[in-house]
Amino acid sequence: MSLSFGDKLTDSVRKYGPLCVGFDPHPARIPEMFGTGLPAIKAFFLEVLQRIEGKCGIIKPQIALFERYGPSGLELLAELTFAAKNAGLLVLLDAKRGDIGSTAEGYAQAYLGTEAWLHVDAITLNPYMGMETLEPFFALAKENNKGVIVLVRTSNPGAADFQELQVSGKTVFECVAEKLAPFARDLQTGTDKWSSLMVVVGATAPNEAKFLRNILPNCPFLVPGFGAQGASAEDALAATVNGEGVVVNASRGVLYPQGARRAKGFEAWAELFDENLTQVNSELAAAL
Repeated sequence: MSLSFGDKLTDSVRKYGPLCVGFDPHPARIPEMFGTGLPAIKAFFLEVLQRIEGKCGIIKPQIALFERYGPSGLELLAELTFAAKNAGLLVLLDAKRGDIGSTAEGYAQAYLGTEAWLHVDAITLNPYMGMETLEPFFALAKENNKGVIVLVRTSNPGAADFQELQVSGKTVFECVAEKLAPFARDLQTGTDKWSSLMVVVGATAPNEAKFLRNILPNCPFLVPGFGAQGASAEDALAATVNGEGVVVNASRGVLYPQGARRAKGFEAWAELFDENLTQVNSELAAAL
């Protein structure tokens, strides 16, 4: 019997720690030794996959940064995803989909269906248009042992524009969490206590994370904002439960360490990358 997404996520965190490496290609940050254009992105991220193997169990590609290259970029995304899955990593696709009716069903089938064009373990969703936009994803996640990751309290400065507005004495993000709670229980199908419904709660809002943990006790939290956006490891792990229940995303802070672009040769770059990855993992481990 296949493991649920919640179980697979829990197993990964127990084995490798809470780090999730965001696969965000920024050509201006990739060392020149890897070349230029899409071939450089491919060579760089294939090398990153090799260097994180055994030190991190989860990656999160940002689809927009591949999509901007058109079909060739999406082909590369599929290739990297396939390589990551072959290496035993979980792949969380950052796509923030959210639409109604047959459109939502189409998106759900495209990423979580048995004939999906991109074989990922979970996908991020935007709940702004209501719960009906999420239900096709919930259904396929339950059917196919996949995961869904819903935005609740994000890490960007503009999050407060809408997410902190008051509705009948509650913030919008609190209302979203309460709406998600029964679905989280329905997707708690594995042998461990964690649901296959994950939520995004930014590391820049540790107090809100602790508050939301009471509403969503069995939801894993995907936590952006650590490192490059200024949040500490302690902030990022504020909602952990006995060292579990939180996955911390780091993109630029892992992929592009200071001085790496100017490294003189592959070995010098690899040493900087490895040392930085070890430091990030150590910071997170110390904060658990």
